[in-house]
Amino acid sequence: MKEKTNLKTLKVRIRDKHKPILERMAFEVNQVWNTANEITANYSYVPVPEVGWLRTHFSAFDLQKDLKTLKAERGFVLHSTTVQEVIAVHHKARRQFKTDKLRWRVSGGARRSLGWIPFKSGAAKWKNGQVYFAGHYFKVWDSYGLSQFAFRSGSFSQDARGRWYFNIVVEVAQTTSSAIGQVGVDLGLKEVATCSNGLKLESKQFYRELETKLGMAQRARKKHRVKAIHAQIKNRRLNHLHQFTTRLVKENTLIVVGNVSSSKLAKTKMAKSVLDAGWHTLKTQLDYKSKAMQAVFLEVNESYTTQTCSCCGSISANSPKGRAGLGIREWSCPECGALHDRDVNAAKNILALGHERLAGGILAL
Repeated sequence: MKEKTNLKTLKVRIRDKHKPILERMAFEVNQVWNTANEITANYSYVPVPEVGWLRTHFSAFDLQKDLKTLKAERGFVLHSTTVQEVIAVHHKARRQFKTDKLRWRVSGGARRSLGWIPFKSGAAKWKNGQVYFAGHYFKVWDSYGLSQFAFRSGSFSQDARGRWYFNIVVEVAQTTSSAIGQVGVDLGLKEVATCSNGLKLESKQFYRELETKLGMAQRARKKHRVKAIHAQIKNRRLNHLHQFTTRLVKENTLIVVGNVSSSKLAKTKMAKSVLDAGWHTLKTQLDYKSKAMQAVFLEVNESYTTQTCSCCGSISANSPKGRAGLGIREWSCPECGALHDRDVNAAKNILALGHERLAGGILAL
């Protein structure tokens, strides 16, 4: 019986000495994208005698026929599969946004597009301890042992600081979690996440810790320093969330999270704290890690979970309500006399809602 596998994307950093050739390839990718964009923008409507203007739909196959000689004419060093993949992504984006013209990819200046070089399965290989692509070898900091994996599709990508990364999709053996725990998660600001079992993820306020240094760098117009500080904030937050979400997935087979929206709260005075908490990233990590470990991840409506007693299910007069109740961290239920921690009580109610959803099944589309 064939072993079950999952697809996983691995990301490793490329040595800086390969930056010139990668920037040249990225420039060529931008040329392919902009040429395809020009064709679809200018020739989507053609004049027909006695009829008027007739709309034509350019498929990815049509664009590939029109651009099949572009690589040879302009002397591109790109792999042919990269040209095909750029056209395919361009076509997919046009269909998604229902438009004939997408944003141009800019190769220079303050508003330049970050480097991106996609490729199809088989274009990149592991040779002599290096990544081999389009006739070039690229040394990477191999933290995953890439030699043990069969490469599929992937891309080379550039971050805001100009560093290049190799992203590759590989097959890994499917692992099943042996945990039997179940947990509800309430998202907040003082504690980013509070679990029904009492586990809490404290808010580190990564942005506010470096806000002073960031402001000084911005006023001094040190662009590279500004980018470095933003990257430091991002990496610290990701590491903090990864440690927490990995622990949750390893210890639980059912994880239920409230559907609090960071985009709505980002329009209030709490915007900095909300965005610094990283709720969306936390839920995204729990989602894909749960799938990899064969666990169940659910997102439920968290309305009234803070006000409702997790023991008897009643909503009493002294339970926390609205903004006025944000200062109430502990409260007791007058119906059953249970003493509650505000966030732990909400997490228990969220877990109960997850059980109700599972009991009801999944509706057919």
